Amino acid sequence: MIRTLLGRAGLVVAAAGLVTVTSAAPAAAHGADAPDGTDYRTRATGVAPARPGLEVRVIEAGARLELTNRTGRAIEVIGYSGEPYLRVGPDGVFENSHSPATYLNRTIAGDTALPADADPAAAPSWRRIADGTTARWHDQRALWQEAAPPAAVRAAPDREHRVRDWTIPLRDGTDPVVIGGTLDWVPPPDAYTWWAVTIVGLLAVGALGLLAATAPAGARALSALGVSLIVGGALAVAYPVGRELDAGAQGVGGVLVGLLSGQIWSLLTGVGAIAAGWYALSRRPGADFVVALAGACLALFAGAANAAVFANAIAPVPWSPAAARVMVALFLITGAGATAAGVLRLHAASRTTAAAPRVVAAESGSTAAG
Repeated sequence: MIRTLLGRAGLVVAAAGLVTVTSAAPAAAHGADAPDGTDYRTRATGVAPARPGLEVRVIEAGARLELTNRTGRAIEVIGYSGEPYLRVGPDGVFENSHSPATYLNRTIAGDTALPADADPAAAPSWRRIADGTTARWHDQRALWQEAAPPAAVRAAPDREHRVRDWTIPLRDGTDPVVIGGTLDWVPPPDAYTWWAVTIVGLLAVGALGLLAATAPAGARALSALGVSLIVGGALAVAYPVGRELDAGAQGVGGVLVGLLSGQIWSLLTGVGAIAAGWYALSRRPGADFVVALAGACLALFAGAANAAVFANAIAPVPWSPAAARVMVALFLITGAGATAAGVLRLHAASRTTAAAPRVVAAESGSTAAG
């Protein structure tokens, strides 16, 4: 029975992983290729000369820029060859299908093949791509595109470096306007330390499974696992919400759309961990199996999926990178620890169940001999 439950749990986790991989492709095709972490910090210093109602900010851990135009006039973003690239105004957001930037900016790597009609010298051909007055796009001028870091970084990788100051030209009617910003290298954290602390933590949580389930200490251990899953689940819901906010989602509706379209498994993982925690606290039958399964999902979809923050300086969330690392460490500690504890408790229960018939048989034999 126990082996059957564990086998089913493995199938559920494997199926969830397959769905996650296959469902990620459409999101990436629509440009949702925000990094899980980076060592380059992109900042926007503002618009010059200032235009009331014209705002710019950096989103997705520096992967994109977001321009919001509430001036009541159309503002053009200029492409890499001086051609009109985007137009943002009261009638919506438009892209110039003749601008090479329209295609190069579809991915963060800028490796999209250019069509034959991508000619910066041609007259603009505007195509509406969004309602509203906000445009979001990758811009190679604000990114570091080389595989190797700059020479100054290679010479002193333990220090922060200014890679460059960048500008992106705009046009307000016939007036030139410029977005200004900076690109810095930030030394990454010591990933080995974070992994070491995480492993020690998950072993400590997993050791709770060594306490006899029928003893008072075992009952308290199950309650502790339940509380841990509730806390870990709540944080696992908060983390993808933070990623959506960092990606420019506006309002509750915008966050929900982003979660349901691109991070559904992260959301379900958090909700499932909370439910499993309450189930464990109620000490219902099968709680050990529920704890093990929920822990595995938490460790995989909330922990391992975001573990890049252990090795990168910048995290794709609106709070500090250190806080993001602590959250991911808790996902792994709680999730993997709960899985180990649940499996140990299930194994102990299976041994007790298997030993029961032998005890009954031995007692029956003694009675017959008497």
